[in-house]
Amino acid sequence: MTDAEVVVVVDPEAGAIAAADLVASTLSDAIEARGRADWATTGGSSPVGIYRRLVAPGVADTVPWARVHVWWGDDRYVPRDHPLSNVKAFDDIMLGIGGAEEGTAGGGPAGVPIRLDDIHPFPTGEAIGRARGAAWCAATLAGDLRAAGLTTIDGWPVFDLLLLGIGRDGHLLSVFPGSAATDATELAVAIPAPTHIEPHVERVTLNPAVIGVARHVVVVAYGADKAAIIGAIFSGPPDARALPARLAVRAGATWILDQPAAAGLSGSR
Repeated sequence: MTDAEVVVVVDPEAGAIAAADLVASTLSDAIEARGRADWATTGGSSPVGIYRRLVAPGVADTVPWARVHVWWGDDRYVPRDHPLSNVKAFDDIMLGIGGAEEGTAGGGPAGVPIRLDDIHPFPTGEAIGRARGAAWCAATLAGDLRAAGLTTIDGWPVFDLLLLGIGRDGHLLSVFPGSAATDATELAVAIPAPTHIEPHVERVTLNPAVIGVARHVVVVAYGADKAAIIGAIFSGPPDARALPARLAVRAGATWILDQPAAAGLSGSR
């Protein structure tokens, strides 16, 4: 497996700056090359600092946001405005929720001028409200993604940018070690609530095969509690079932780590 690029920074703040600048340049390059950019983002705490940097003056205006489509790699099966939702931080920061105008959101320091129709979260709220279940939620998002007209490789849609965090157990997206999602044929699948890691709620996730075909992958990880698993990801056998995050150790991927998280890497890195 070809190694990814590894960037080690001083602290999470520096990591957020480096990641946001890479996100902005990647989206802009995709728009210049193909007229639009498709970005699959992440949840948890990882993107918060990145979003804040992206809406900052001098950075926000470097991206033609009206040509960006936003997707999510995974989500918790909760309403969009729930504190556990992977979408909430995006709404709060990138959209400047509460200041949206007809057809667009944000603009200025409260958000970026991205079209509301170009934001494509998993329809968790609709699924919950209609009692359709997580499998219906995943299948609906998969249908939307198939209909979006992205380039495909081996049947998998190609994102211009896939932003990921990783868990202390080596999971990424909502694909946990030993998960049947590793071998799934569906584009998006429901994931039972994990018992070994919080939060213990049901999930929906894209198939991890999308990692291998994305044009650019950016992984961010911070903190000493990630050092051991990052060392194992980069030094162990390429077993995606045991360590799903191995899928992101590939050409075209950039791992942005702070110094504590990078402590488990070999000296050659």
